[in-house]
Amino acid sequence: MKYITLLIFSVLSLTSHAQNNTIKLTGKVSSNGTPVAFANVYLKGTSKGSTTNESGFFTIKNITPGTYTIIASFTGYKNTEKQITVEGNSTTVKLELEEALSLDEVIVTGTLKAVSRLESPVPVEVYSPTFFKKNPTPNIFEALQNVNGVRPQLNCNVCNTGDIHINGLEGPYTLVLIDGMPIVSGLSTVYGLSGIPNSLIEQVEVVKGPASSLYGSEAVGGLINVITKLPENAPLLFADTFVSDWGETNLDLGFKAKVGKKAHLLTGINYYNYSNPIDNNNDNFTDVTLQDRISVFQKWDFKRKNKRLFSLAGRYFYEDRWGGEMNWNSSFRGGNEVYGESIYTSRFEIIGNYQLPINEKVNFQFSYSDHDQNSVYGDIPYIAQQRIGFGQLIWDKPLENHDLLFGLTARYNFYNDNTPATLTSDEVTIPSIFVQDEITLSEKQRLLLGARYDYDSRHGSIFTPRIAYRFKPTEDDIIRLNAGTGFRVVNLFTEDHAALTGARDVIIEEALDPEQSYNVTLNYLKKIYSKSGKIFTLDASAWYTYFTNAIIPDYDTNPNQIIYDNLDGNSTSKGVSLNIDAILGSGIQASIGATLQEVSQNEKGIKTRQILTERFTSVWSISYKNYPTNLTLDYTGNLYGPMRLPTLGDLDPRSEYSPTWSIQNIQLTFTGLTNLEFYAGIKNLLNWTPNKGNPFIIARSDDPFDENVQFDNNGNVVPTTDNPYALTFDPSYVYAPNQGRRLFFGLRYHLN
Repeated sequence: MKYITLLIFSVLSLTSHAQNNTIKLTGKVSSNGTPVAFANVYLKGTSKGSTTNESGFFTIKNITPGTYTIIASFTGYKNTEKQITVEGNSTTVKLELEEALSLDEVIVTGTLKAVSRLESPVPVEVYSPTFFKKNPTPNIFEALQNVNGVRPQLNCNVCNTGDIHINGLEGPYTLVLIDGMPIVSGLSTVYGLSGIPNSLIEQVEVVKGPASSLYGSEAVGGLINVITKLPENAPLLFADTFVSDWGETNLDLGFKAKVGKKAHLLTGINYYNYSNPIDNNNDNFTDVTLQDRISVFQKWDFKRKNKRLFSLAGRYFYEDRWGGEMNWNSSFRGGNEVYGESIYTSRFEIIGNYQLPINEKVNFQFSYSDHDQNSVYGDIPYIAQQRIGFGQLIWDKPLENHDLLFGLTARYNFYNDNTPATLTSDEVTIPSIFVQDEITLSEKQRLLLGARYDYDSRHGSIFTPRIAYRFKPTEDDIIRLNAGTGFRVVNLFTEDHAALTGARDVIIEEALDPEQSYNVTLNYLKKIYSKSGKIFTLDASAWYTYFTNAIIPDYDTNPNQIIYDNLDGNSTSKGVSLNIDAILGSGIQASIGATLQEVSQNEKGIKTRQILTERFTSVWSISYKNYPTNLTLDYTGNLYGPMRLPTLGDLDPRSEYSPTWSIQNIQLTFTGLTNLEFYAGIKNLLNWTPNKGNPFIIARSDDPFDENVQFDNNGNVVPTTDNPYALTFDPSYVYAPNQGRRLFFGLRYHLN
């Protein structure tokens, strides 16, 4: 008993001694003299932390004496670190947070000038790598599914090629730029956003509405500019890899180096492999296309006198993809025994920007792309080559109240394929000139006027004007009004995958004229600061686009045909959208966006909804970071309204409209180790696939070469016992990915 009493007394003495040697740490977190409420404060490498109150004060108790690194963080601000020594009975510290760029990000897309996002007369949405890390994907194409009003659209159930829709307009109306150069078009429209290493991306800028006066004829519906990192700003070494339980493997690897005294080099490699045929919907066709893809990107940045620019970048892309019957292999390629769609793509690109050594600010920008595609769709070969050269001189001339921009451009396009539509190669050079004047009317008002003139030897002169007005009544309110015209020359087989796949006959009833449109967009942006430190950003838009001519595939007149002709009437796209971003404190950040739209055509007095276009869509993202544990939870998702789908006649049992459907994802990230991150999660939590509620997705998947289909004298399918619905093979009934729920795990490493 004596020993037990002695032991208890000793423990109590030690405990009392330990408590007497702990210290209370107090302090205040502020930004520009204003307290920051609900900021996270913690000691690096420990589980000790706290949250500031409404006055910005915090207290951390029971700290043992020593030297620590204290970190304060709050969403919307840059993290701040401070070395402190904890001693005595109490220690007090003051921490200052610097507001992050947020809405003041530097953008270049809207006006071809590097300006603050708040000052631009053109509304531009900016997305950082942090945004895309919330739902990691093997390419930018899939990552854009969480951008409001932007939808990656799959165009084929077999080969899974797709394009990007903006505000309901088809993919060919969206221009994709890399570092401001329009090199993703034509053949590369369905592949151009694959293979760009995500780790190399500085930001992605999205402009909704026409920008043809600056970027030419393809920027009718909007544009996406993928801006890569400057070599000097990139990590010394970085890697990002993840795998999924479906067998997908993705690797981003990169490094930078200094070459000599005046050059910086950035190299990035992306490799993606999926070699696991899966058929969960039991139609004997692969649910997801198998892919083996590699992309190598390299960027040089040269230091010159007077800080003049000179950068040079190149990318090589190779992909082997196939989808089809589960027993297909390369020995069946191009034959009619086992159906498969096999695509070999080889592509390289060069991009450059050189500032001339003169007193005026004049840049020469250039790009060149070479694209070869060797593909077969069943037993139909499609062999195509495309070469695009682009060069432009830009003179940036600011005056007292005018910011002038002059441009002289030439675009060379060569295209050839083996289809009957291309009897001889298409080769054309289009010279252009444009001018833009951004006028400062007052401190609160700016007016942008622009015009572009192109000469296309096939269609003559093309004039595309543009006007933009920005009114900033307060520091927290911005109103923008934009209007312009669009003009686009259609390249049918390079842009519309439906013209190549399936058993439908392609009917081109007449010579296809260029598409022409008019657009007006009204945008309102509002920032709200609450007394408790919460920050809200509201971004609302309304738009109206009117096409005097549009080339829209007609699936309705004859279920066995896709008919293309000039529009005898008009086509419109109109709608409204709203984005709300919220910084709620305590490590919580959220955003939600919604778009309501109507895209239709009126031909010969009959109004028809555009096929494969949703009436409404919504996206959301919720993030919570627990700083003491270094864990971040991300929940992202989207919701799509019903779309009209391409059925094959009155007997087709598949629904004419898709249901309302949603893809949702969750991810947990751990950042507690130096230079290393671990992340894991679940994609497609609801396990949604488009076969739910439908008897089948691919029509006549058991007879892909239509060997047992009977036709009457007029070419119409005759119902038979073997084919009671009078169908032909058709994989174009697609509105959502066939890939169901899957787990993923990955890690990131960077060395600065």
